[in-house]
Amino acid sequence: NPKTGQMMDVLAEYAELYNMNSDLVGWISIDGTIINYPVMHRPDVLNYYLYRDFYKKYSIGGSLYIRESCDVQTPSDNVTIYGHNMKNSGTMFHQLLDYTKEKFWKDHRYIQFDTLTEHHTYEILAVFKTSANPGEGFSYHLFVNADGEQAFNDYVKTCKDLSFYDTGVTASYGDKLITLSTCEYTLDNGRLVVVAKRIS
Repeated sequence: NPKTGQMMDVLAEYAELYNMNSDLVGWISIDGTIINYPVMHRPDVLNYYLYRDFYKKYSIGGSLYIRESCDVQTPSDNVTIYGHNMKNSGTMFHQLLDYTKEKFWKDHRYIQFDTLTEHHTYEILAVFKTSANPGEGFSYHLFVNADGEQAFNDYVKTCKDLSFYDTGVTASYGDKLITLSTCEYTLDNGRLVVVAKRIS
């Protein structure tokens, strides 16, 4: 865990939250949507925040959280962020489903994902759905650090091949990606996935 044994210059706007819960690793927001949430990370406990809120209390909506093997600070080549699709309240990552429509993407191309120490903007390069059943679908969540340039290019190509529409955006080895993942109900154990690359 990069947070242990070193002091970070935490951005002023996140310092109070970080002092309340040091599992906080960032904040994600998408202009024009209700997606505007803290992002949590517990590398030592599988799916710790699946049904826990920021205060670690039980919550059916859970929190947005990062796959255990990913690293936000360095960062890894890809950081997967999980969130529930709360149909009843429209909260958490429910609004990602709007990205199945090309017009929505055109109006919401950029994702703000800040770490505790830096502000970053990401541009969406692909939106797709897949099955999370073992042996089916695309195991996008297993991509953390590429085994070289070819592996990185293969991941990006697969994402773009599966995408609902062509964004005209691609990524090259050395770019940093985030992958947003939520449940999708037209497929058995389906996932709706939004992949974006850091541009600033």
